[in-house]
Amino acid sequence: MTIVVGYVPKPEGRAALRRAAEDAQSRRERLVVVSSVRDASADGLADYERELSAVGAALQQAGIDYEVRQLVRGQDASEDLIAIAEEVQADVIVIGLRRRTPVGKLILGSNAQRILLDAPCPVLAVKAGEDDR
Repeated sequence: MTIVVGYVPKPEGRAALRRAAEDAQSRRERLVVVSSVRDASADGLADYERELSAVGAALQQAGIDYEVRQLVRGQDASEDLIAIAEEVQADVIVIGLRRRTPVGKLILGSNAQRILLDAPCPVLAVKAGEDDR
């Protein structure tokens, strides 16, 4: 069984990773961490790489079977997450949600909505708590 988690170094990303890691550890499932960056400077990519390295170290220390994929392809994060879920035949996708205004949802669209509608498997959406900040 495989869990795919969308990760960004923000509270909602940390919440999704925490939940996905807990599930992977308790069920002894494989965890695929996907970090999709549309556009980033060299400094921004270096920061992401450091963050993902720390994520990998924590997962390894917890004894979780994991893989980290950092993608910089110019696609929406939702497209990358759905494609990887299809590729690895994920049993579930875990995503983090953040609160947005109704106007923000209308103007900016929603990666979460796209994932919920187009995912090839069930999607677990989690909200960030105080300990994810």
